[in-house]
Amino acid sequence: MNKVLGILAHVDAGKTTLSEQLLYRTQSIRTLGRVDHRDAFLDHNRLERERGITIFSDQAHFSYGGNCYFLVDTPGHVDFSAEMERVLGVLDFAIVVVSCVEGVQGHTETIWQLLERYRVPALFFLNKTDREGADPERVQRELQAKFSPAVCDFTAGFTEPLVERLAELDDNLLERYLGAGFDEAAWLEAARELVHERRLFPCFCGAALSGDGIDAFLQWLDKLTHTGYNAGAPFAARVYQVRHDARGDRLALLKVTSGTLRVKDAVGAEKINEIRMYNGTKYVPAQQSCAGELCAVTGLASARPGDALGAEPPWSSPCPTPPLMARVEFDRALPARTVLRQFCLLEEEEPALAVEWQEELQEIRVRIMGEIQLEVLRELVRDRFGTEVSFGSPEILYQETVAAPVIGYGHYEPLRHYAEVHLRLEPGARGSGITFRSECPTDLLALNWQRLIETHVFERVHRGVLTGSPLTDVAVVLLTGRAHDKHTEGGDFRQAVYRAIRQGLEQAESLLLEPYYAFVISVDTTLVGRVLADLQRMSGRFEPPELECGRAVIRGRAPVATMMSYGRDLAAFSRGRGSISLRVDGYEPCHNPDDVIARRAYDRTRDLANPSDSVFCSHGAGFPVPWYEVERYLHCK
Repeated sequence: MNKVLGILAHVDAGKTTLSEQLLYRTQSIRTLGRVDHRDAFLDHNRLERERGITIFSDQAHFSYGGNCYFLVDTPGHVDFSAEMERVLGVLDFAIVVVSCVEGVQGHTETIWQLLERYRVPALFFLNKTDREGADPERVQRELQAKFSPAVCDFTAGFTEPLVERLAELDDNLLERYLGAGFDEAAWLEAARELVHERRLFPCFCGAALSGDGIDAFLQWLDKLTHTGYNAGAPFAARVYQVRHDARGDRLALLKVTSGTLRVKDAVGAEKINEIRMYNGTKYVPAQQSCAGELCAVTGLASARPGDALGAEPPWSSPCPTPPLMARVEFDRALPARTVLRQFCLLEEEEPALAVEWQEELQEIRVRIMGEIQLEVLRELVRDRFGTEVSFGSPEILYQETVAAPVIGYGHYEPLRHYAEVHLRLEPGARGSGITFRSECPTDLLALNWQRLIETHVFERVHRGVLTGSPLTDVAVVLLTGRAHDKHTEGGDFRQAVYRAIRQGLEQAESLLLEPYYAFVISVDTTLVGRVLADLQRMSGRFEPPELECGRAVIRGRAPVATMMSYGRDLAAFSRGRGSISLRVDGYEPCHNPDDVIARRAYDRTRDLANPSDSVFCSHGAGFPVPWYEVERYLHCK
């Protein structure tokens, strides 16, 4: 039986150390490495070993109890959360590592929310029981109170209190308990199903560094997890990562979810050239990969993280949108296009970078989660390409939307060209992006033209008129349009659509949006007043502080612009005893739009790439009509 496990945790909870122990105890590796010794098996990248943190998801495999396990060690730092979230879609089970000293931390809560979203069954390993201040019972109570009452301690096996607790989770088990008593095989099968259905979350205690509790954890992990992959079904797989090996070969890392993938198989229009089974940095070539296995393949030049292959249904990953953008600075003696190609290669591996080339400024810009990611990017570019780069100060990625419906008109009619489009722009739900629908009858505009209009709506980023920031959370509704039997070409509707959207925005009540963090702050009770005053100053919203284990915990939301450097301030005035966890949590109306608009000084009339005027034809020549006069020239009524 194949099982894919992911190990997740707040930074420094010990997940890489636990991964090391699982691989060592199952003889997948011969020597036991350590993070602090910079020789951990799965933290093999130089940057990971120097910084002592996991930056890139990496995989290994081991055998235990006749089953084959694929283990994925994921980043725990918020700057690399997109890397972690992409892995969640291919996990069968998650092992959540929690320190028995620090307990449930901010990122632990984020992980739990993500596991709920992706419906991944989870087991808890309460680590560092050998450390001073460790309190496993307190941490278990925290997990039950914050996450689920179905978190149950399996460390001592099927004890009477555990059996009673399981009986409370299911009516059939309660009847069995009251009637037939306890039969271990039957109760084990029942517990296995409850885990699979996310109705039971087994909890274990131990110390990964010393190895205490690891063997018992492995035994229960094997007993309490099961999968049911069908190797005889049609081939299906999901791409969860793209990499380039030391030779520059492009690798698509995927999970086969059903059927079998073989070398030379056609996948869409491409062919599998090679299948590799990785264990850390090393791999063995394989002729096939079966359902439930993780593998890397060459030959899929167009595959992107999140892509569905074969019979796999499409899957939309709600990975966080980076809230910051930074300008890439490099030696101008080096061709800009060379550096751009290097960053585009990195974007294949990390799509959230969203590399952008600003032609008018001759600048490369990248999207990022935080400043630590910039430090890693700088070293990564040096290591991979030998190029020295730095970055400008991170800037907030603002977005724009509309507050009320508005109709926009676009007409494009230079000589021997013709297209006209009427669009209604409606406010969309927050986080919905750009959507499209048509209310135009096909007897007014043929279906093929309507589909072309839809394509043009989505093929580019449309810019708002307040700051030139990307347009989002807008429903674009096609009302009507017109084509010419002889003169209309595909590019004509492109121009008409772009101009219609922009003309509508010129009339609209636009809103400036900014990214927000969801935060969890834990401090001594004596510092609550200081923190609440800071949050008010930062335009944050928060719930009343809660007392947890003698410390005050404050949860809420605040703009990224005001809070992205607060961690340093908190560490300073709390003398390192305060903690903060930040998670990008969508966009909301900007708290200081006038200041941002004035600072950006965006001149919409000079943005030649986003014109709002239309082009009409008279006496064989095209002439421009400004946006505020377009309506009286229109052909469609």
